[in-house]
Amino acid sequence: MVYILNQEGKPLMPTNRHGKVKHLLREGRAKVVKRTPFTIQLLYATTDCVQPIVLGVDAGSKVIGLSATTEKEELFASEVVLRNDIVELLSIRRQNRRTRRNRLRYRKARFLNRVKSKNKGWLAPSIQHKVDSHLKAIANVYKILPISKIIIETASFDIQKIKNPQISGVDYQQGEQEGFWNVREYALWRDGHECQHCHGKSKDKFLNVHHKESRKTGGDSPGNLVTLCETCHTLHHKGKIELNLTKNKSYRDATFMGIMRWQVYNKLKEIYPNISMTYGYITKNNRITNGIEKTHTADAFCIAGSFKAKRSSVVYFQTFKRRHNRQIHKANFLKGGKKKLNQSPYEVKGFRLFDKVLFQEKECFVFGRRATGYFDLRKLDGTVIHRSASVKNIKLLEKKSTLLIERQVA
Repeated sequence: MVYILNQEGKPLMPTNRHGKVKHLLREGRAKVVKRTPFTIQLLYATTDCVQPIVLGVDAGSKVIGLSATTEKEELFASEVVLRNDIVELLSIRRQNRRTRRNRLRYRKARFLNRVKSKNKGWLAPSIQHKVDSHLKAIANVYKILPISKIIIETASFDIQKIKNPQISGVDYQQGEQEGFWNVREYALWRDGHECQHCHGKSKDKFLNVHHKESRKTGGDSPGNLVTLCETCHTLHHKGKIELNLTKNKSYRDATFMGIMRWQVYNKLKEIYPNISMTYGYITKNNRITNGIEKTHTADAFCIAGSFKAKRSSVVYFQTFKRRHNRQIHKANFLKGGKKKLNQSPYEVKGFRLFDKVLFQEKECFVFGRRATGYFDLRKLDGTVIHRSASVKNIKLLEKKSTLLIERQVA
C-alpha cells in the first residue's frame, strides 16, 4: 500500500498500483516524503475524492492497536508499544539526586514553592507519556489517510472487585486498610504476625516487613509487602537463602487505564470532530462471532466495525524509545574516587543508537555500538541480524526518532 498526499500535503486515498507510482516518481510529478510507511506527495493539482475511513483504536497501557478500514479493505494496521521504563528511570534520578545533595555535600532545603494541586490537569509522567503516545500514534495515521471517524475502546477496572469479588457495601467504601495506622501494620496483621518463609521455625520474635519487588518499581502497596522474621530477612539480603513467596500481583496497568481513559477520549474530542467510544465486551463478542484471532490489530479491526473488509497482510510495528540518556555518571565509584561516564558518544562512525540501517539487503536498527566501528543490529522485536557488523557493510536509511517503525508481513 502506497499512501498519497495531494499538492497541499493533505492525505488522499492510498493505492496498490505500484507501476503508476513509479511513473509519477520518474517523471518528477511526485516525491517521496516518508519511507515507512511509504508515502508520496503529488506535485500537481488533483481532485480530492475520498471514501469514508473508520479508524479503530484499541487503547492500552502497554500496546495500542490501530486499524483504518473502509467497507471493503483494511488500509492500515499497526501495533504501537509504549514505554514502561519511566517509573524506574525517575526513581533512579531521585536516588542519585538525594545522594548528591545529602551524602556528597549538604545543601539547605529550598523553599517548597511547587504545588501540584494548583495544576488540576497534572498527571504523573508515566501516565502523561501514555496519553501523549495515544494522541501521537493517532495523529500519524491522520497524516497519511483521510480518516472520517474514530472509534476508541477504553477499559475501566474495579481493582477492589478484582482483589475480592465478594466485597460489597461498607467494606467496599472503606477499603482493605480501614482501621490500620499504616500499611506496615496492615501487612503484619494480614500475615498473622508470622514469618511467611520459616513460619516460626527460627524462633525469632522480631518481625520485619520485606519488599518482594524493589521499592523503586513495586512501591509500598500491600501486595508488595510480606512479613519476615529478622533472621530470614537478614539471611535473604546476604544472599544465603532464597525466599519461597507468591509473586506480587501488580495492578499498575489497570490503574493506568482507569486514570488515562477519559484523558485520551476528551483530548481526542477536542482535536477531531467525529469520535465515539466502545467497550471491551462488544469487541470480544464481535471477534468471536466473526472468528478473528486475538491480537491488538485484530481488536482494532473489530472496533472499526467493517467485518467484511479484506484484512491487510502488512502490520506496522512501532515502538517508543527515549531520545537521550541524561545520567552523566554511573552510580558506583571507581578506584581513586572517580565516577565512570554513563553516556556513550552521540555518534559513532556517523551512526546513532536506533538508527534504521540496511545490512545485506535487510532493514534493521542499531541496538549497540563500538568505537571500533562494529554494530549490534536487530529488528524491533529483538531478532538478531548481526552481533558485530562492520560499518563498511552498513547503509543509513533513517535517522533515529522517538517513534521507531518497522514493516512486518503477516
